[in-house]
Amino acid sequence: MAEFILQSKKLVKTYKIDSPSPVYAIRGVNVKLKKGEFVALMGRSGSGKSTFLHQLALLDVPTSGYIEINGVDVSKLTEKERSKFRLQVLGYVFQDYALIPELTLYENIALPMMALGLSRGEYDSDVREIIRRVGLTGREGNVPSELSGGEQQRVSIARAIVNKPEILFADEPTANLDSEAAKAVLEVMRELVDKYGQTIIMVTHEQDDRKYVDRVIWLKDGLITEDK
Repeated sequence: MAEFILQSKKLVKTYKIDSPSPVYAIRGVNVKLKKGEFVALMGRSGSGKSTFLHQLALLDVPTSGYIEINGVDVSKLTEKERSKFRLQVLGYVFQDYALIPELTLYENIALPMMALGLSRGEYDSDVREIIRRVGLTGREGNVPSELSGGEQQRVSIARAIVNKPEILFADEPTANLDSEAAKAVLEVMRELVDKYGQTIIMVTHEQDDRKYVDRVIWLKDGLITEDK
């Protein structure tokens, strides 16, 4: 088993924007994460934190550099292999929840299992256990419009972890929530780490969020300036 669940080496991401020289979003970043860490990526707007998360989460392809997840050199995967790897190994939470409005809470959470071709009999107990973990038992039949913003984000977290991903990536998951809802969501994430050993990498701009995490990586101009 690899010592680190995720590591990047000399990771670079550039964009070509109406100029002769490429614009650097990430400038040769190295990072190593252990299983069961709750890590926050922080920095000012434009620091590169979301871009960095998207590279690590295989949501974008780096310009150069190396990413290894759970012992797999993901830079060598084809696009089809990357898609399968994302579905089986990684989980995602976004600030806009990304729930399907016509589906119930239960159905939204079960979507990744359906995508794997499993029957309801194969995934029902897992889905109900995840619903219990995020504190939404009894709401299985509600559609997103019948849930608060904090509840919708907890559904998003439940959907992200129902496949038991090795790493959960969260891009500003509390940005659209009030302070009480944000606290409830962060407490759920903290519990996932403490009770179940989940690894979480979260982009946030909220200073108060630091008390929930084990480690903060600060970025500025596409470089890590502090890691503690």
